[in-house]
Amino acid sequence: MARIAVIGAGMGAMAAAARLAVAGHRVAVYERTETYGGAVRRFEREGFGFDTGPGLLTLPAVYRDLFIKTGKEPLEACVELVQVDPSSRHVFADGTEVALPNASRAGVVAALDEALGSGAGGRWGDFLVRAREAWDRTRRPLLEEPLWPNWSVLADREPYPAVPHKRLLRTRRAGTLGEVGAWELRDPRLVALLDGYALAYGLDRAGTPASAAVLPYMEHAFGTWYVRGGMRELARAVYERCLARRVEFRFGAEVAGVLEKDGRAAGLELADGTVEEADTVVGTGPWRLGELAHGRELYGAEQVEPGPEGMSPGRVVVCLALRGARKADAAHRTVVHAPDRQAEWDAFGLGEPPPRPTVRIDRPDDPALRPDDAHESMVLTATVPSQMLYNWTAPGAADAFADRMVAVAERAIPGLRERTLWREVRTPVHTLEETGAEGGGVPAPALAGAEGTFLRPSNSTRIPGLFTVGGWSHPGGGLPHAGMSGALAAGLIVDGPEFRGSQ
Repeated sequence: MARIAVIGAGMGAMAAAARLAVAGHRVAVYERTETYGGAVRRFEREGFGFDTGPGLLTLPAVYRDLFIKTGKEPLEACVELVQVDPSSRHVFADGTEVALPNASRAGVVAALDEALGSGAGGRWGDFLVRAREAWDRTRRPLLEEPLWPNWSVLADREPYPAVPHKRLLRTRRAGTLGEVGAWELRDPRLVALLDGYALAYGLDRAGTPASAAVLPYMEHAFGTWYVRGGMRELARAVYERCLARRVEFRFGAEVAGVLEKDGRAAGLELADGTVEEADTVVGTGPWRLGELAHGRELYGAEQVEPGPEGMSPGRVVVCLALRGARKADAAHRTVVHAPDRQAEWDAFGLGEPPPRPTVRIDRPDDPALRPDDAHESMVLTATVPSQMLYNWTAPGAADAFADRMVAVAERAIPGLRERTLWREVRTPVHTLEETGAEGGGVPAPALAGAEGTFLRPSNSTRIPGLFTVGGWSHPGGGLPHAGMSGALAAGLIVDGPEFRGSQ
């Protein structure tokens, strides 16, 4: 039985801790804040509750597998999963609206044809078929297996089977998400629909590889799910599973350094000077972990190097406490697309919040998140530059942008300002405080192609006994990917470098 120290209590870290404890190890988690969950947080006030992190879950199979592998109670015995329908409602710049059925390609095709005109649904459906091929080619190496030692084959090869396109007397194939939209989807509303999946992670369509087609594919193929009581309930369930497996949690324990002995990780030094010995250390965020390891290089020239964490975009979240009942037929998620997508991307390029952003609206039909049925809790989310690029602490900056978000949201839900009792505005500064991510950035899932720019560093490092988990490590950000990072790190620790993922 080895002693394993885990730095941080985010979703990936807890997923690793539970699996390692089941394997017979003694696991202690050191979290600098006073709670678990990382970015999966809840804000509560006056009977209202709001998810301030992820609002929906894709690929619930990742967490089903975690609960199957770590105990007798399955995931559904610990939380109530609800498949939302429609999966999302979209309001486009020209006022066109469409509600997309959950996990039904045929239903999505029919809905798009009806809303956007004959042929639109077919083009999106054909795109999803190609996206499925990209998913089939990358699912195992980018989600279910440790990062390959010869990861460059993922960097050099674009897995999306683009349609040949004649341009300037040459036959070309789309290599970026922007080219997929322009050459294969063509309708500006379909392009906006595709752009929205990249924008959620701050990915610029002009430079994002075509393999990002897997992002909408995952939603359409596996559905979108809500956890009754709020997504924070998923974090609670994983935390309680760790406790049941006798994982020890020490909150308010900031790690100041990783100890080494005989060339391998040997424990932690806490900010209060306490030394905690361990046989193996698991940390979150390769950048911070490298600093904690006294500046040691965690990755060699043959491995993926971590990029600047603070350059990743952040999110502004506006929690609205509303008077008046939620409409019974309201969609759980509505996406109001920016009237000028180019202006939105240009603002990102300047390190400024967009003048009129794309806004995601979550309005769950959940009595646990409102004081009574005469009120409603609603969450607005927009992707923005991180604190590294824009000063969200400047007087009035957060509130001014929140006003813009509410104005955009009123295109889909009129009268929000009149219904608002109060609001809470959260910026990348809050994300920084809760997760420690530099600048409050939010990581994107790993993607193939683009010379490896969108890959994440391996879960193993050059320092024996030191491993990484979480959205800044392979396989990247998002709830499913964070959960898989825990599975991969645990597998490498238990089975050694020969571990090749679950079969």
